[in-house]
Amino acid sequence: MTVQTVMVIGAGQMGSGIVQVHAMAGVQVFMHDLKAEFVERGMNTITKNLDRQVEKGRMTEDDRNAILARITPSTDLQNAAKVDLVIEAAVENMEIKQKIFSELDQIAPEHTILATNTSSLPITEIAAVTNRPEKVIGMHFMNPVPVMKLVEIIRGLATTDAVYGTIEDLSRQLGKIPVEVNDFPGFVSNRILMPMINEAIYTVFEGVATPEAVDEVMKLGMNHPMGPLTLADFIGLDTCLYIMETLHEGFGDDKYRPCPLLRKYVKAGWLGKKSGRGFYVYN
Repeated sequence: MTVQTVMVIGAGQMGSGIVQVHAMAGVQVFMHDLKAEFVERGMNTITKNLDRQVEKGRMTEDDRNAILARITPSTDLQNAAKVDLVIEAAVENMEIKQKIFSELDQIAPEHTILATNTSSLPITEIAAVTNRPEKVIGMHFMNPVPVMKLVEIIRGLATTDAVYGTIEDLSRQLGKIPVEVNDFPGFVSNRILMPMINEAIYTVFEGVATPEAVDEVMKLGMNHPMGPLTLADFIGLDTCLYIMETLHEGFGDDKYRPCPLLRKYVKAGWLGKKSGRGFYVYN
């Protein structure tokens, strides 16, 4: 199957990035969210990104306009009746995702593939609320979506080879590199990344080193582009905590136990860059 029209659910940082790369690849795309103001904010983000490309001479004004013309704002989920693929990029919460997929299953045509951009939740469990588990798949983009090349493609228990092949081909069309991963908590990316971040938080919690020192060691010693605590602030400490809880619950292994300091910061509302304070202070 060739994917010609896509709906992306969620117009936030990840959702707007996913919309942008589809529109840049020549795909018609609905950018959907609950409120028009959320969709407008997402459109503004994409427009600014494209304007920057024009200013740098990497894109013409005509190309920019053509890309924006492929994006249709949406606040009506019934628009899913017009698409070949839906990519859900809503909040990382199983109950919310299952509600969305249950509704999409009723609205979307029989051929439509339902994908989720979840970074840690089981694809099989999301698929279970639909009558098309064979057409449900994980399509985990990395942040920032327009820049990062990886797409983790996660099969659910029932996902067919044909559906996997369609998503793999589309990922390449978007200029991404697809990597196949099986359906385990955290997949590969977050199963490895999040315990590292959690361990970095433990080193601060136990007084081994300051956040600045931890980040310097990982940047200068391990050649990481940014330290794990800076990265945690960028991801959102609430998201980090949620993923660690998913790993802890999914594997039942205490090596995934979230650091008490991470819990404390989240309870204090210190969520990282988006709240103005995490391990560092942001203006």
